[in-house]
Amino acid sequence: MTFASIMVAMDLTLEARDRVRLAGHLADDFRARLIGVAAETPAYAVRPVGPTPASAYALTASNETVLNDLRQAHAAFEEAAGNRSRIEWRSNIEVPLPFLVAQAAAADLVVVGRESEPGPMLFSVNPGDLVMRLGRPVLVVPPKLDHLDAKRVAVGWKHTREARRAVWDALPFLRRASQVVVISVDDGDGTADPRDIVGFLQAHDVYATSVLMNARGTEASEALVEAACEQAADLLVTGAYGHGRLREWAFGGVTRDLLAYAPLCCLMSH
Repeated sequence: MTFASIMVAMDLTLEARDRVRLAGHLADDFRARLIGVAAETPAYAVRPVGPTPASAYALTASNETVLNDLRQAHAAFEEAAGNRSRIEWRSNIEVPLPFLVAQAAAADLVVVGRESEPGPMLFSVNPGDLVMRLGRPVLVVPPKLDHLDAKRVAVGWKHTREARRAVWDALPFLRRASQVVVISVDDGDGTADPRDIVGFLQAHDVYATSVLMNARGTEASEALVEAACEQAADLLVTGAYGHGRLREWAFGGVTRDLLAYAPLCCLMSH
């Protein structure tokens, strides 16, 4: 099991160029194809009723603005990707989220930026929306990070479908890691017994140890990140929205916090 194709969401920010460099290094490590993807909708997403020459002109001008944005994103992707031979570009005048979801059928792993402030449509792929709809593992990259060794990996463990899916999806990383630690956090409901997942990993030639953490009045996400950093991990593997996204939106939760604040790369699956 490996990553044969890695897709990266592109925009016009400096963080996106760093993200492409990080995805490119991963593509080198896994001998994978690197695919850049971007989409944007024009200001006139729907033609006005009863078009006039003026509205037709505005629509044409708006489309040209979008095409110029996409050309700039393509150029930035190619520059950041360097001289790699196995690269591909996909873009269109379309709503970004459904476009990326459709393109992800060609990818084993999708790399996106951490949640940011709302911006132009080209920048509007929300990682929380993406991980819910994608059906692929999502690697969420914090700002100002252009390389991921993933030699020391932390796994946030709970007995949920999402966590089991994330561990399976992360196996290409876990098999390459020199150290894997399974972290169970007691968030008031007790800690999940890690013995079975440690045994599962060892059956797949991944040597893993386990750590039990008590949140001690802090958020479970803070305890998880703290434990991962104590292990010097640069990649955190977790299931996403194990309690349901609506509940996390209303009451808070680990996934929401990690998408907003995690200082290390997070591989998430739902």
